[in-house]
Amino acid sequence: MNAKNVVFITGAFVTNLGWKDWQNYFESKGYTTSAPPWPFKNGTPQELRDRQPNDTDLAALTLTQLVDHYAGIVSSFPEKPIAIGHSLGGLVTQILVNRDLVAAGIAIHPLPPQGIIPYEFSFLKGGWKSLGFFTSLKKTYLMSFKDWQYAFVNGMSLEDQKAAYEQNTIPESKTVARGGLTSAAKVDFAKPHPPLLITAGSTDHIIPAHLNLRNYKKYKPSDSVLDYKVFEGRNHFVVGQPTWKEDADYILDWLDKQ
Repeated sequence: MNAKNVVFITGAFVTNLGWKDWQNYFESKGYTTSAPPWPFKNGTPQELRDRQPNDTDLAALTLTQLVDHYAGIVSSFPEKPIAIGHSLGGLVTQILVNRDLVAAGIAIHPLPPQGIIPYEFSFLKGGWKSLGFFTSLKKTYLMSFKDWQYAFVNGMSLEDQKAAYEQNTIPESKTVARGGLTSAAKVDFAKPHPPLLITAGSTDHIIPAHLNLRNYKKYKPSDSVLDYKVFEGRNHFVVGQPTWKEDADYILDWLDKQ
């Protein structure tokens, strides 16, 4: 693949700063990278947590606005870039691929598009609070450490879980989370598209591999490149796990083949 610009797309609940090691690694391989924050998330995790729960601008952010934000970014390049998104960022990546706005997309443990009902128990347990039912949409949601342990960093030492929480966790818009259940999350599964790779982790709770497999199988057979890969021992903190470089190498090799 000739494209050498990479846009990393962050998921919900976490800072865009978590891509830093990935950016450095991809740049060492000859790529130019960026990892722009979501709207109203330009700050350190502590700065953003200090606004909790009264960050009304973030609270009002919608999934449509978030997708448009990243669509504007990738469209600003002279040539279509590669999009690499994690979790909800993986959903955004699929939408950008579906709109033919990127040269290729890699969706890491992605939230699925509309039409794939996430009935898996671990997804419901790990993510239902972010929807904020029976709470004010004018207030943001901050994942508790206990929920973080289950949803993101299961299987890691307590010390590493705490460090990951302090370095990454930030408040979230309940409105964006709810958008994943609406037409804002729609893709045309039958439409030809640029190359797309969906990855999953065998120990991911909040976006279990079974859900990612159902996402992959929803696409209709076509001449478009569509691949799926499960990594053993990966939880939802996959971008920051010690094994992240193995995942990055797999993605780099996949891109070289396109």
